[in-house]
This record gives sequence, C-alpha cells and structure tokens, in this order.
Amino acid sequence: MAADEKDDKETLADLDREASEYTKDAEISRILNTFKLDSYAILDLQPGVPESDIKIQFRKKSLLIHPDKTKNPLAPDAFDRLKKAQAELMDEKKRERLDEAIADARMLLIRERKWTVDHPDLKTAEFAKDWREKTKTVLIDNELRRRKQLKAQLAEEGREQRKAEMEAEERKRKRENEVAWENTRDDRINSWRDFQKGGQKKKKKKMQPLG
Repeated sequence: MAADEKDDKETLADLDREASEYTKDAEISRILNTFKLDSYAILDLQPGVPESDIKIQFRKKSLLIHPDKTKNPLAPDAFDRLKKAQAELMDEKKRERLDEAIADARMLLIRERKWTVDHPDLKTAEFAKDWREKTKTVLIDNELRRRKQLKAQLAEEGREQRKAEMEAEERKRKRENEVAWENTRDDRINSWRDFQKGGQKKKKKKMQPLG
C-alpha cells in the first residue's frame, strides 16, 4: 500500500512537471508569435493599464519563461522580446506613441464603419479583435514611415559629412600648396637671379667684325 502511494505521488509530481513545462512552452510560443510592435500584446496586457500592472506582469511572465527556468531553446528569444516590451511601456514617450497608434486604429475603424463613438458594437469581442488587427496596420505604417524618415535623415547627414570632408580636403590641399610654394621661394629667387646674370653677360659680349 505504501509503495502504491509513493508511486502515485511520483506520478503526480511528473504530471505537474509536464504541465509546468507545457505552460512555459505555450507562453514562449505565444510571445514569439505575438505582433512584436505591440508591447501590450507581448505582455498580454490591455492598453492603458497603470505602470504597476506592467511591472507585476513582467515579473510574472519573466519568472515563467526565464531561460534559467526552462530547457526550451527558444526561451532566450522570448525573454528578450519580453524585456524589450516592458522597457518600451516603461518609457513614457514610447508608450505615448503606442497609445496614440492604438487610439488611431480605433477611430479609423469607427470612421470606416460610419459609427458613432457610443455605438454598442464597440464593446463586443469581435470589435476588440478587429481593433487589434487594425492596430497592427497602423503600427506597421508608423514604423515604415519612421524608417523612411531615418533613412532620409541618414542620407542627408551622409551628404553633409561628404561635403564637409571634401571642403576639409580642399583646405588641406590649399595649405600644402602654399607651404610647397613658400618652401621653393629661395630656389625660385636664385633661379631668377641666375637668369638675370646670364642675360647681362650676353649683352656685354662684343660683336666680332666680319671680313
């Protein structure tokens, strides 16, 4: 009887471990398959939650999927994405941009459907799903716009840098030419003097009479 109870306890312990690993694997998969520009979704939070909820949720999720707590080879990637999401939501400016994108997505849906802001369907699960999808579109558009602006900025900075480098090179060549000209000053003067002396000797030479 005692042996049977021991076997039952070991079986239950094994099942608990399997369930725990399954939960961890499921959460890792969820994080990695969540739209990475939506930090709320990565942390499985609703937009607009207080900062304290973000901290609590991050701690809860990180304890579950931390690479030291599971053998899942994808845990490091999932944990890294979780950390980035938490950092973005803790950054006031970044969180504000995300909140604006989410609000814009909601208003776009309302306008597209020609609803009023108090339309009853706004509270349905179906609208919440559509809102999440629309948020993805808005976030992608914002990210593409940001990258385009950054690319243009870098290109402009590159042009300015090349212009500055060319101007610096031109000033360098000018200085080198001035130095070279100054260094050959004595040679030029001596050469001119020698030329002058040679000319004077030729003038003093008497002409021999013919015949």
